[in-house]
Amino acid sequence: MTEAISTAQAAGVAPRPAAGTTAAGSAGSAGQRDAFFDNAKYLAIVLVAVGHAWEPLRDGSRAVTALYTVVYAFHMPAFIVISGYFSRNFDASPGRAKRLFTGVVVPYVVFETAYTFFTRWSDGEPDRAVTLLDPLYLTWFLAALFIWRLTTPLWRSVRWPLPIALAVAMLATLSPDIGDDLDLQRALQFLPYFVLGLCLKPEHFRMVRRRAARVAAVPVFACAVALAYWLVPRFDYGWFFHRASAEQMDVPAWYGPLMTLAVFGCSLTLVACFLAWVPGRRTWFTALGSGTLYGYLLHGFVVQAANHWHWSHAAWTGEPVGEIVVTVVAAVVVTLLCTSPVRRVFRCVMEPRMDWAFRERRTA
Repeated sequence: MTEAISTAQAAGVAPRPAAGTTAAGSAGSAGQRDAFFDNAKYLAIVLVAVGHAWEPLRDGSRAVTALYTVVYAFHMPAFIVISGYFSRNFDASPGRAKRLFTGVVVPYVVFETAYTFFTRWSDGEPDRAVTLLDPLYLTWFLAALFIWRLTTPLWRSVRWPLPIALAVAMLATLSPDIGDDLDLQRALQFLPYFVLGLCLKPEHFRMVRRRAARVAAVPVFACAVALAYWLVPRFDYGWFFHRASAEQMDVPAWYGPLMTLAVFGCSLTLVACFLAWVPGRRTWFTALGSGTLYGYLLHGFVVQAANHWHWSHAAWTGEPVGEIVVTVVAAVVVTLLCTSPVRRVFRCVMEPRMDWAFRERRTA
């Protein structure tokens, strides 16, 4: 959601940024940000927030459920593919290991603890224990990103990284006993998207940004929405969450590997459509793309508080106008959480420098 995207870049390829920005790297020259990726990150985080706002509305609206299914089919895969793309040069060197710790591990510990205490109130679970092994709510992505990042040198060295990653994901669906430690089931099932990102080159992104791709994405996306609407009573969209084995989905074991391949193909098609529509020029929201970690982790508290007060029980939220209002409010809230004032307040826990905790690197 982990850093949602900016951390993926910061710990992987880019130098430490100037104050007020994240080390998000660029698809172009060193030190120069690519507006396309910042735009993609912002739009994806808006979809994450909107998807969470739609969750309480699914039972009352087939249309909302269909849109929810489509969004969940590609928004996290898009995040993860871009994370992998900006992790290509991660080599566990001291500088990058430090940024991995400060940009992923520290936010994970802080927000895993914070969400635990907040959930005690929002969900009425006063005895919920603080544990760093069982990611709570949005923090699963940080745990998964840490695992993926550490294994990057391996994926960069094997001959067939993507087929191997797909095989790992397929086998994970056959293993109900993997357990909840670090949400490993989800980390393994989402692994192919990260590995795909490692394998991509700038020219691959240029391909989906062509005008022909943008035009083709329109009927493809329209068909996806129509198909999702038809599938609402016939299909368990839980497959797009990638957090359960086939047995836990109450289907025969052999469904798991087949659904892994089918969902991977579907998600990548929609990711390509999404990226085809992302503007490549600077826009009013481009600068917000460097604050996706903040929007990702902070909006969860807003969602949990709103659910605690049962906002979705209001009759107006079940009406079409109400659903539109909920969507707009979610987009506005997460946008505000990506802005500079919010980032200045929370930078100490999301992008801490922590020079005091690391040995000074000496150059020969």
